[in-house]
Amino acid sequence: MADQQSVNHRKIIHIDMDAFYASVEQRDFPEYRGKPIVVGGLPEGRGGVVATASYEARKFGIRSAMSSKKALQLCPHALFVRPRFNVYREVSQHIREIFSRYTDLIEPLSLDEAYLDVTHDKQGVGSAIEIARLIKQAIKDELQLTASAGVSINKFVAKIASDINKPDGLKFIGPSSIESFMEQLPVDKFFGVGKVTAQKMKQMGLHTGADLKRLQEAELVKHFGKAGRFYYQIVRGIDNREVQPHRETKSMGAEDTFAYDLTTLEEMEAELDKIALTVHNRLLKYELKGRTVTLKVKYHDFKQITRNQSFPSPINDLETISNTAKQLMAATGVDDVKVRLLGISLSNFGEVAAKQQVDREPGPGDQLELEL
Repeated sequence: MADQQSVNHRKIIHIDMDAFYASVEQRDFPEYRGKPIVVGGLPEGRGGVVATASYEARKFGIRSAMSSKKALQLCPHALFVRPRFNVYREVSQHIREIFSRYTDLIEPLSLDEAYLDVTHDKQGVGSAIEIARLIKQAIKDELQLTASAGVSINKFVAKIASDINKPDGLKFIGPSSIESFMEQLPVDKFFGVGKVTAQKMKQMGLHTGADLKRLQEAELVKHFGKAGRFYYQIVRGIDNREVQPHRETKSMGAEDTFAYDLTTLEEMEAELDKIALTVHNRLLKYELKGRTVTLKVKYHDFKQITRNQSFPSPINDLETISNTAKQLMAATGVDDVKVRLLGISLSNFGEVAAKQQVDREPGPGDQLELEL
């Protein structure tokens, strides 16, 4: 029976480029090499958002999605570089071509990462670990860039594995070691568990996968909603999602759960400006425009509402996104309310989205939108 099961295991690789945008900049401009590079919005004026940071910058605590102003505070001598998405897309297409030498089952998550199903690889290599090595070497030889790879029997574990030995890493987690690996994994290392959810888990005495595993599925659902079902499965290494090579982006957005409840319109508008900026940058990254802006509001009692407004033609400019969200917020009535989460998303991409082959991580959330 075990032999039959092993035959049926998928061979999944998750490839994640190392500090992709920053690495491309350092490759193309020698004066940036060995220096802390921040790719994203500039810190002047209203400031921007960090798209990615070189490993030299990460040593100072700079992370993607951080405000550029905060990044400058952490590293005053950091070099801020505007993104060159046309160049990143060209590089990404070359990387995709390397992937396609081994399989057509490629699910891109963004320009710099993708899942590959190599259960039946084109070249008959047979070993997912060897294919990952060959892909990494081709990226290094042909593009002078490094990638990290995770190899396992499902997407979730492969995703976690790719992050273990970064940069330029390769990690295999086989069927027999998945459960023990997941049991030892800290909850904040689970892909999809954000800071707020991780803190809630720790307050419940749940610090590792083994702690989560002690709870029944019904208990996890009670505490974490539908995400609880996902946690119940993945802590046991179960993830039956297939690699999906043709997915369309249906919506793109961002949300934030606050450390304290917002009680004034001024506070809410300030946070909406930040969230709108993140959404704006993501739309630019994927060259997307949408016709519908949606506001998501979650109150202190976990009651949740959404409001939206549609436009006759697609938009992606920051001012329209931010102003629309703030108008929708004001229309909800903000007297005597306490808001714990705000989110903004754009949808109704139409033909624009149909041309895109990028998507965010599917499942219970979006990378994974499991913040509760």
